[in-house]
Amino acid sequence: MSPPRDTTATTGPTEPAAGRPPGSTGTFGRLAAWSQNHRWGALLLWILVVAAITAGSLAAGSAYRNDFALPGTDSQTATDLLTEHGSRQAGDSVQIVFKDEGGLRAERGAIEKTLDRVRALPSVTEVRGPYADASALSRDGTVGYATVTLDGKAEEVPKGDVTRIIDTAKAAGKQGLEVVLGGEAVRGAEEEEGGAAEGAGMLAALVILVLLFGSLVAAALPLITAVFAVGGAIGLIALASHLFTVADFTPPVMMLVGLGVGVDYALLIFYRYRHELIRGADRHTATRTALDAAGRTVFFAGCTVIIALLGLVALGLGALQGVALAVALTVLVTMAASLVLLPALLAVLGGRVQRQVLRRADRARAKGKEEGRRWRALAAAVQRRPLPALLAAVVALLALSAPALTLRLGFADAGTDPTTSTSRRAYDLLAEGFGPGFNGPLVVVSRGDAAAARELRTTLARTDGIAATTPPLPSEDGAVSTVLAFPRTSPQDEGTADLVHTLRDRVLPGLGERTGADYLVGGSTAAAQDFADSVADRMPLFVAVVVGLSALLLMVVFRSLLIPLKAALLNLLSISAALGVITLVFQHGWFGAQPGPVEAFIPVMIFAIVFGLSMDYEVFLVSRIHEEWERTKDHSHAVREGLAATGKVITAAAAIMIVVFAAFVLSPSRMLQQFGLGLAVAVLLDAVVIRCLIVPAVMRLLGRHAWWLPAPLARRLPKVALERPDADEAT
Repeated sequence: MSPPRDTTATTGPTEPAAGRPPGSTGTFGRLAAWSQNHRWGALLLWILVVAAITAGSLAAGSAYRNDFALPGTDSQTATDLLTEHGSRQAGDSVQIVFKDEGGLRAERGAIEKTLDRVRALPSVTEVRGPYADASALSRDGTVGYATVTLDGKAEEVPKGDVTRIIDTAKAAGKQGLEVVLGGEAVRGAEEEEGGAAEGAGMLAALVILVLLFGSLVAAALPLITAVFAVGGAIGLIALASHLFTVADFTPPVMMLVGLGVGVDYALLIFYRYRHELIRGADRHTATRTALDAAGRTVFFAGCTVIIALLGLVALGLGALQGVALAVALTVLVTMAASLVLLPALLAVLGGRVQRQVLRRADRARAKGKEEGRRWRALAAAVQRRPLPALLAAVVALLALSAPALTLRLGFADAGTDPTTSTSRRAYDLLAEGFGPGFNGPLVVVSRGDAAAARELRTTLARTDGIAATTPPLPSEDGAVSTVLAFPRTSPQDEGTADLVHTLRDRVLPGLGERTGADYLVGGSTAAAQDFADSVADRMPLFVAVVVGLSALLLMVVFRSLLIPLKAALLNLLSISAALGVITLVFQHGWFGAQPGPVEAFIPVMIFAIVFGLSMDYEVFLVSRIHEEWERTKDHSHAVREGLAATGKVITAAAAIMIVVFAAFVLSPSRMLQQFGLGLAVAVLLDAVVIRCLIVPAVMRLLGRHAWWLPAPLARRLPKVALERPDADEAT
């Protein structure tokens, strides 16, 4: 079958792929040929490897654990000091909250029996009941709490032990007496699992692919590739968690990124395969050509994402390093599946796919449809008024970015949990009976004599922003003492963060000079603030490393100085706009969301992933523009044809990632909600506003200067092409 005459507008006037000499196949083409020739072996190998990894991970189980240790911070030093001197406050605690409208005095016997049973449970080191301290009962006597001190941090205590504490305490509940539990350990034990989000995202992606290709078989190929890749990656990370520290929230993040990126990469290769079939190539040649062209770009884009993710390791934040390595491995496996598994699937199902593709192409020709016509018209419209289009788009992105200037980092606590959870009910009762600060006490450690500890309590009681304090609690060896200070504001409130900084910067240094003792502010609330401050302090270095390496790669590929600079600035703009939307929704409570700080690691994770994905689209679009520029030296024509050739596939790929990412807004986890929304908004803005409006406008304004590279730099840079010189058009 001969291609229609107007396909040169999309694919360029090169020789058909079917006529390419056999010797011209590149590395990725040879890889595709191997997968085709050994199709059943390649498929069987993938199935066996994924099955073996899955079986091994199920047999060994996982050892996910959170590591929020930040050596050198006050909170970490306080924790280490308490552990060293045997203080019971070294571990986290669980609050058992009781409420009886008739007063808790009458329930004393039943409550103390329950606490005796809790005291005998595993992982419990101490239980202080509501009757041991007058401050543990509200003024009206209707609300009280018991503090259960655990033998380790919340992430270290087995969930089974925490569940036994919950069940034992709740057994005391009866008519008139409400018993609920709070604390980070309780929140972790009652976390809901996702599942619906992944299914919804996959279903939406399948619908988009069917609409794009008009065939269920063709639509299923990218999804099958992504599922195989994600399945193998999750098993590998579960096994790796026994050797490395991998956070417990890593699997859903891996699934989110793996599904989006996996479908995206497979789609871009498959779309090129479809073009080759329409141009008259046989199935085997079409596969090799698709891998030689789009496969190279997928490889480059995947490497860019991995580099960006590995940049998180430079932050030195233990909780993020494992997540970054896990997601980087997921991208690597999805990239390998697209380059090896997809060609084998095309060899097995290619005959059926070819018939459907050609049949649909014949119908389109019969109706006189020209592929890329609308995208070419859009590019021409932008080129006629490039400056107004550029200014309108940039102003819109800057407006979305503005709220990010007030971005406040932190960690969600029970105050943002569903109202049906026991941790949220405990949070509300403590705030009702004692004030919001009782949900996040500051653990202030004194290393000195008893007089210094008493002076600490006196000073804290007089400090603005502190509602109450406990008597000094000495360690087993008496070397250190702990005073719990309850802020007037909730743990997530900005006033609490200001209080932590005030104590460390102004109050405690002066007190230490008078008493000769050392004072440290610790506890989960202070630790969360330290983590947020560490992320904010190290973010500029991280951004510089990722942007610098990515820009260098683009400079080598396109041999241009302005193209990488443009790409970096536009990517930063789309990411800042996404963070602005997250700030509006989750920090300011738009659309019914519970107001609170943005999770501290969300900005760096979104930056790493989105920056890599944005480079993906940049490469696909600009490489096509560059090829037309090299062929015709007509810059305006090159921009139009570049957008016409890539607009449909970029939009479809972006739409799939958007629905996969946006589906995670349905997750019960606030962290996954923020992550999914941020990624979806960033990809939407990048694919629609930046690639369709800003890039054509900027390229038109730059003209021939877009491909300028200083001669000394040109001589030193290696020559790297995304495609072989004899390859057809870039995807």
